[in-house]
Amino acid sequence: MVLVTGAAILITLVYTIRTGISPVPTSPRVRASLMATLPDELEGPVFELGSGWGTLAFPLARAYPQCPVEAYELSPVPWLVSLLRQLLTPCPNLTIHRQNFHRADLGQAALVVCYLYPGGMAGLRKKFESELSAGSFVVSNFFAVPGWTPAEVRRANDLYRSPVYVYRVWGGHEKADEGVEGGSPDDCGSAPGDRGGAAYGSDSYFRGS
Repeated sequence: MVLVTGAAILITLVYTIRTGISPVPTSPRVRASLMATLPDELEGPVFELGSGWGTLAFPLARAYPQCPVEAYELSPVPWLVSLLRQLLTPCPNLTIHRQNFHRADLGQAALVVCYLYPGGMAGLRKKFESELSAGSFVVSNFFAVPGWTPAEVRRANDLYRSPVYVYRVWGGHEKADEGVEGGSPDDCGSAPGDRGGAAYGSDSYFRGS
């Protein structure tokens, strides 16, 4: 048992160095805040990029039973834990991939959820702008999409007042305004007429508003 635990820790450490982020589970309070920001209705696939231990993937699958939920996690240990959970308490619409999410095609995505790190979000911005279609949503836990203006910033009731950033893609396959800096609560509620290509929406689209 000790050897298995040690091996699991070592593998997780190796993939933390490789990916640039450790698989930290989303806390219950942050998860509640994030789930409250989600759109009430969706048509199309839901993607979680960097699904870790499945603490968001399963609630997402339950929240949108009519939508396929595609969860991507590269680190083997949290991926195996999620897979075991899927075997024990299956969600028919959830698929857990052990794959680099940069290989996922987001062209049909209705919603993308992620909890990454600043460098990862910078890399994803390019992918979002080249693949996401008009009308899709991006919800990011704690880290903003650089250069995008959020439609909403909701703060969790936790010690860090952890922010959850919500974006609505309007233009689709467009470049966001290089002069607009995302990530500030002051950006919340900007007028749609100011949109830079991929970063505005109406609060009426979101749960709990």
